[in-house]
Amino acid sequence: MTSTSQRATPLPPDERRAALIASTLSLVLAEGPDVSTRRIAQAAGVAEGTIFRVFTTKDELVSVAIASAFDSSSLLGELKTIDRTAPLDVRLVSAVEILQRRTARIFRLVDAIGMKAIEAGHEHRNLSEESTLIREALTGLIEPARERLRCEPNEAARRLQLLIIACTHPRLVESDPLAASEIVSMLLDGIRLTAAPPESLP
Repeated sequence: MTSTSQRATPLPPDERRAALIASTLSLVLAEGPDVSTRRIAQAAGVAEGTIFRVFTTKDELVSVAIASAFDSSSLLGELKTIDRTAPLDVRLVSAVEILQRRTARIFRLVDAIGMKAIEAGHEHRNLSEESTLIREALTGLIEPARERLRCEPNEAARRLQLLIIACTHPRLVESDPLAASEIVSMLLDGIRLTAAPPESLP
């Protein structure tokens, strides 16, 4: 009798590597760095031995997976897709939502494995340079509204980055992070109901 079962088509090398990294990062976030290669292989949909044809050791895979959480290339790509013709607040809400997802993931990672996450990020990436690239992307979104701001677009971008961290960090916001729209409103409008002169305020 002929078997009708078929093996899954092997992934191309780049996709296989990406699947292993993504699966490992997801498991490390959920369970910590001691996840087994068997669990990683199952999550990635490959044979366990495949891991060691791509990475020398499990520790190398875990290190690369951790570092991938700090990789800003896909984030910068997402920021570039934001419609520059949309109103400023709409542009910034889209940007904040993208950055909040990344920020929350990094803080979860640090909580899960401690300073190893930061060390891996520094080992594989220039984090200061990437922060600068993110700020430049935000500045580009803000620049068309320069004439309506009381500070330079680059400074507005810096303040927005600080607000995102402060309003997203799990230990600061507990289980209630500020929505992206609220963060943008805080940046652009403050918390006063009206823009009354300072001397008229109680």
